Amino acid sequence: MDTLKRFYGFSLIFTLICLSLGVWYGWSSSGGSVQDTLAMLWIIVILSVLEISLSFDNAVVNASVLKEMDEVWQRRFLTWGIAFAVFGMRIVFPLAIVAIAAGIGPIQAVDLSLNDPVEYERLVNSAHIGIAGFGGAFLAMVGMKFFFDADKQVHWIASIEHALSRVSALPAIEIAVLLLSLYGISLALPADDALTFLTAGMLGLVTFIAVEAVSHWLEMREEAARLRGNIVRSGLGGFLYLNILDASFSFDGVIGAFALSNNMIVIALGLSIGAMFVRSMTIHLVRKGTLTEYLFLEHGAFWAIIVLGAIMLLSAVWHIPETITGLIGGVLIGLSFWWSVRHKRREEAANATTETI
Repeated sequence: MDTLKRFYGFSLIFTLICLSLGVWYGWSSSGGSVQDTLAMLWIIVILSVLEISLSFDNAVVNASVLKEMDEVWQRRFLTWGIAFAVFGMRIVFPLAIVAIAAGIGPIQAVDLSLNDPVEYERLVNSAHIGIAGFGGAFLAMVGMKFFFDADKQVHWIASIEHALSRVSALPAIEIAVLLLSLYGISLALPADDALTFLTAGMLGLVTFIAVEAVSHWLEMREEAARLRGNIVRSGLGGFLYLNILDASFSFDGVIGAFALSNNMIVIALGLSIGAMFVRSMTIHLVRKGTLTEYLFLEHGAFWAIIVLGAIMLLSAVWHIPETITGLIGGVLIGLSFWWSVRHKRREEAANATTETI
């Protein structure tokens, strides 16, 4: 109970606030219909559960970055970052898509979302190919960066991960893999859609490189300051990286939410609850040192990211249900967790035998 209160207390309060807003909105918009209000509340709950279940790999990867940051920036990620995750990606992002696609202003986009939700949904879905290209490319690069690493010593799926680690000696091999994948998928699209997909994919790649460059530049500045004897504890690079990563994770969730509702308010409330719990899970994993304790959990999460990136890219051609994405991610993380527990038990047994001898 203490752990629940410590790590998830604010998320639970936030959930109650969102559900209360959902009840108020459902009651007022339905003219006082209990049945319609409960139906709307149920969709909000389902959306929040789906967002949480589909985003556990997000929390694990966030924790792998966050553990290298000091507590000040960890708190800023939980506070400032949540404003970007909830307000920016769950509310502003869909409205921006509609405004750009329809060539209208933000006020008109809000009016369209509230008064013509069917057209609002159509406009958001019309941007799916570009979103799939950008988000899929960025996530694929995040996953490949973890495995295409010559200094990587710990391997979970040893035969594959060791080979990827060795191949990483070839400069920019992961970029070549991504560009070939983008080109191959674009061949299955009509000419206009193919251009949109390729452009968005390259922008996703450029964004990843830009974030990496900023992070590297900040690290170099901090190292120079340390050499001069100054104490520097910053996490700005990681903070920027985490928020862009979280945005990429949320792309498919925002689009997929329209399968349950085309009401902007309902979608924003449901996904915001999920986003808050992902933040809490991230902090929980960092504070408890779970990634250190369970050796292969991080590997499972990054494999899940590669799968998610691939699915997002392929979704430009074929519709792939979010359930499949969540199931594959859950299986990979579950297997990596089980493998970690087994490895830990074997190490403990070996140490106990050594001490006995």
